[in-house]
Amino acid sequence: MSQQFRTAAVIGAGTIGLSWTALFAGHGLTVRVSDPRPDLAEAVAAALTEFGPHLAAQGLDVTGLAERVQLADSVAEAVRDADVVQENGPERVEFKKDLFATLVREAPQHALLLSSSSAIPSSAFTGELAAADRILIGHPFNPPHLIPLVEVVPGERTSEQSVVAAVDFYTFLGRTPVVERKEIPGFVGNRLQNALSREAIYLVEQGVVTPEDLDRVVTSSLGIRWATVGPFLGSHLGGGPGGYRHMAEHIGKSMKQLWAGLGQPSQDEEQQERLIEAVEKAYGSSTYSALAEARDRKQIAVLSALDSASKEEN
Repeated sequence: MSQQFRTAAVIGAGTIGLSWTALFAGHGLTVRVSDPRPDLAEAVAAALTEFGPHLAAQGLDVTGLAERVQLADSVAEAVRDADVVQENGPERVEFKKDLFATLVREAPQHALLLSSSSAIPSSAFTGELAAADRILIGHPFNPPHLIPLVEVVPGERTSEQSVVAAVDFYTFLGRTPVVERKEIPGFVGNRLQNALSREAIYLVEQGVVTPEDLDRVVTSSLGIRWATVGPFLGSHLGGGPGGYRHMAEHIGKSMKQLWAGLGQPSQDEEQQERLIEAVEKAYGSSTYSALAEARDRKQIAVLSALDSASKEEN
């Protein structure tokens, strides 16, 4: 694996791109970063300093981490001898069309071309583009240097060889790649997240619960259950010895009735402002950096516990 992928290009150094940069470098890759932002050097340095301890907590050697990262003056320079390219640009179809045309033209013919697109399937921006066989989605959850999931979504013309290579690449990085067999806007993770968010907004909007207490409901129940077994295995176990069949046969009808009653938040300007103020009241007394640090510390603890439990099972 390390022989196949030695040099990675990161195109776009926002929140996701900087996280990828740290993860790639943490696994020994030479990383070239391209972004027109004027503070690119400072942003990369700050990210490596911040994320280095996170990588070390995952057992990675972060000695010389910054030495493996290079800043490129252009996209062409970043990808000139890259084995893999991870694109992290804006969620705009036309932008990605133009960018991937450049990537196909400038990157080596063997380079795997991956997009962090969080909603747009690759078929929407590859069109008749040459080399579409090596273009596909590698959608992470933020921050990708911590959250293991990567949704690998091939386009209509993506080759099976590229899908296998993408899975191998993300596995090498210690991620958990999941191949999705059909393109759908938003992919799987964001669709699930948005479905839960919609009902969460509705419940707060209706005055059933505060944002802070709703978060407690999730972190004290569903979050724990789904972090360990996911919704389907959770339901299978919830059915007792009869499993999912028992659950579906005995609770399925009432669950279907509940689906029909799920809320549709209005989210007009007045309601949206009330929701924003409620969230700010709950969490506004803490800085973004403090909240993010606490989130990451807890996520690392959860991941470490899951890893330890998995080793005990084996």
